[in-house]
Amino acid sequence: MNMETQLDPMKDDLPLMANTSYMLVKHYVLDLDVDFKSKVIEGSIVLFLETGSQYRQTSIAGKECCQSQFDETCKMRVSEPCHVPLKDVSTCLSKREYSDFAVSGKEEETTFDENSNHSNSEQASGISSSKDCSDTENHVNKDFLLVLDCCDLSVLKVEEVDVAAVSGTEKFTRSAKLTDASKELENLRNLIVHELVTLPADRWKEQLHYFTHCSQAPGCGELLFSTGTWSLEIRKSGIRTPADFPHAIRIWYKTKPEGRSVTWTTDQSGRPCVYTMGSPINNRALFPCQEPPIALSTWQASVRAASGFVVLMSGENSAEPVQLQEGMLSWYYYVSMPMPASTFTIAVGCWQEVKQQSFKQTAAETNTEFFLPSSQTDFRWHEEICGHVEYPCRFQNPAARLQAVIPYRVFAPWCLMETCEEYLLQLIPQCLSAAYATLGTHPFSRLDVLIVPSNFSSLGMASPHIIFLSQSVLPGGSHLCGTRLCHEIAHAWFGLAIGARDWTEEWISEGFATFLEDVFWARAQQLSHDEIKGQQELKALLRWRRLRDEVQNSEEELQVLRPKKESTGELSESGASVVKYGLKAEKIFMQVHYLKGYFLLRSLARTIGDASYLASLRKFVIKFHGQLVLSQLLPDQLVLLLESLLEEKTLCPRILQCLERTYQLREQDAEVRHRWCELVIKHKYEPGYGDIERFLREDQAMGVYLYGELMVNEDAKQQELARKCFAAAQEHMDASSAKVVAEMLF
Repeated sequence: MNMETQLDPMKDDLPLMANTSYMLVKHYVLDLDVDFKSKVIEGSIVLFLETGSQYRQTSIAGKECCQSQFDETCKMRVSEPCHVPLKDVSTCLSKREYSDFAVSGKEEETTFDENSNHSNSEQASGISSSKDCSDTENHVNKDFLLVLDCCDLSVLKVEEVDVAAVSGTEKFTRSAKLTDASKELENLRNLIVHELVTLPADRWKEQLHYFTHCSQAPGCGELLFSTGTWSLEIRKSGIRTPADFPHAIRIWYKTKPEGRSVTWTTDQSGRPCVYTMGSPINNRALFPCQEPPIALSTWQASVRAASGFVVLMSGENSAEPVQLQEGMLSWYYYVSMPMPASTFTIAVGCWQEVKQQSFKQTAAETNTEFFLPSSQTDFRWHEEICGHVEYPCRFQNPAARLQAVIPYRVFAPWCLMETCEEYLLQLIPQCLSAAYATLGTHPFSRLDVLIVPSNFSSLGMASPHIIFLSQSVLPGGSHLCGTRLCHEIAHAWFGLAIGARDWTEEWISEGFATFLEDVFWARAQQLSHDEIKGQQELKALLRWRRLRDEVQNSEEELQVLRPKKESTGELSESGASVVKYGLKAEKIFMQVHYLKGYFLLRSLARTIGDASYLASLRKFVIKFHGQLVLSQLLPDQLVLLLESLLEEKTLCPRILQCLERTYQLREQDAEVRHRWCELVIKHKYEPGYGDIERFLREDQAMGVYLYGELMVNEDAKQQELARKCFAAAQEHMDASSAKVVAEMLF
């Protein structure tokens, strides 16, 4: 059966094809040219890979065991023979200027100041003639396939990268014991990549240095590849396991003008521009990648565009352009915090930076002092141990923990600069400071805010280090602009620093951001307690009306916050999955996940009090930043929920039915099912009597208490049920238990 058919049973579901359980991309190096005449972005991407969790687990039992799994995966797909059109590759390469990369040992030291631009040196790729692919069919059932998410791209060539040719990498392999001479060079390259991607966080600058130089190393052999509707599959003839597959590969490719990940348009001043749109297919039409959220990676990019264009990107550094030749500038960005590839964002246009007069800037900064936390107790987070994979974390940085306002810039088309200066520039420090006062350390070191073209399909979008805002938020005073800005700033914590492990749980991101936008905005305005309450009650009413209308006028299946229900977060053996309804056009414009999530969080805040709830959110951020989360309750959390419900005097049958179905209570462990049986008894929920009968029969070690509960209600049906169960179990019961139960019943 074709894997794509298997993974995409409905046209409305978005397939995530990447086999992340076998191999994970740890770092991307993009080297791209932006051509506005042809509306194409072209160049290369180098992927640095590690073996995935599925391989590491199965390889303990031996390679034969795990190889059978790869064989099954391969049998599902038959790669078409591929012949690389060399003229296309040479055309692609002829536009680029290359400087020789000294593999003999002369390295240029790279400076790593966050605001400086790194070297953008490039080098010849050493392209060889295309290999004969006629033996593809013979090898397809035994070669390991690397599957990447890819759509609307022209892939020109895939090659292995000779990282061993880079001077300095030998220090990563000094302790290696390589015995098999025939495999020695391949093993050496993979060992170098392994050592490079696992360098400790305090060596991130050195790591970035070697990523840069390794990405410029020559190719050392073309790899076979084929493209499907949603994927790019790569293999190396004779390589059967992920461990032996090349861990550094370079892909030469071009985007297509109609590609669904980027929008080519003109800005409000009539100048050409392009930006990533955060569409349902994310970045797979911008570069071949691994789209599942679990594939956390870092990246760096060199992007060239004609002079006059500004390249903005998700990057920790504020890039300064370098002139390569007359009329051409190069921009370089990097990130050191691993994030899903879907969060990568780029915008290229004739943007102008909006700057205020110095006296205005001073006034804005002075206002932010009001928002500094009154007590530093909640912000001593360096004592906490981070739960994420290792990276240079701002939560562990004393200076970052005290930074109420991170450095920020505003970019806009020329014709909107005055409007941005009037409102937006003054709002940003206020909103950033209000966010800091609420949640503490900013997860990202800087922020660019860009006013995107008028065809942008929402009011805003947050990505690492950059926020897109619609021009629609600018007119009519500061309210809409401020609330939207607060919403997008909230995504730095909820959506980016903390992400959903399953994309169908978008409420985790949007519900929190909607709830927090009110909190941030109230603090930014310095409102009194009564003013805050009035403003938030009005917001709640408006949102309730919107939710009511949406629920009445949309398909019920699209209103469910967890459409995959009990299988939320589950992956196939290879790591592939689908995003339920991810391609359904109307879902993109629905706000049910924003609004239902908001009302859930609002209810929690009202139950335990705003101050306590915000304190719990700060602790949540401390514990889970840099990680992916799911909303499933743990068994102990379910027990606590059911025990809390046992304190309620009345629960109607509909609520109990919904509770059982939502949490699959009949399938839970005995501790959870015991509380469920207690609820059934307390509220005389007859559809649950079968669950009691089963519990008293199968869980005799825990069932004695339930007999007493059945008798104490003095309900004839419940007493009859107790006696019936005891009669059936008495003969096999423990003598002491039988005696105690008999005393209860008779």
